[in-house]
Amino acid sequence: MRVLVVEDERVLADTIATGLRREAMAVDVAYDGAAALERTSVNDYDVVVLDRDLPRVHGDEVCRRLVADGASARVLMLTAAGELDDKVEGLTIGADDYLAKPFAFAELIARIRALGRRSAPPLPPVLERVDVRLDPARRVVTRGGRPIDLTPKEFAVLEVLMRGQGSVVSAEHLLEKAWDENIDPFTNVVRVTMMTLRKKLGDPQVIETVPGAGYRL
Repeated sequence: MRVLVVEDERVLADTIATGLRREAMAVDVAYDGAAALERTSVNDYDVVVLDRDLPRVHGDEVCRRLVADGASARVLMLTAAGELDDKVEGLTIGADDYLAKPFAFAELIARIRALGRRSAPPLPPVLERVDVRLDPARRVVTRGGRPIDLTPKEFAVLEVLMRGQGSVVSAEHLLEKAWDENIDPFTNVVRVTMMTLRKKLGDPQVIETVPGAGYRL
């Protein structure tokens, strides 16, 4: 899942980003509304965690523009304004969900995952293909009932492949969904991660390389 965190309190923004990366999400950070609009114009996000009171461009305006531009990203407003009228206003201008500060991080993760499921074609909460089973919420992977210990990046790559439901997933799409904007587009990190993932999943191999196109499970 690719997430954009938009928050002008830098310590809070970076803390949220670090926590989400530990949950195998690819996370970019913007510290003002103008930077958020710039990033959403070039990157395909599943969820935007958006503070309302932002410098340069207000969070409400960012939300309106995302809706007007037909962005597929779901918007979770994260703000200190937690009164009922504030929530109604935020949802009215196009936000998909609203979470008031202070918040429990576990709730934030659960809401982001729920919104992420809505930004893509409907899939069951637990993904299964061949004899591989992946539970995003619990971050558990098993093959034939055997637990598989994966790094956050390996988990993210496997989740993208499984969400492909047998279709070919390009290396570019994997970079888009499993890594943040700082990744070098010419890196071989996808190939290296795929090698370690295959090794951990064991034989018989379930990840197929499609020459010139990508990978499929």
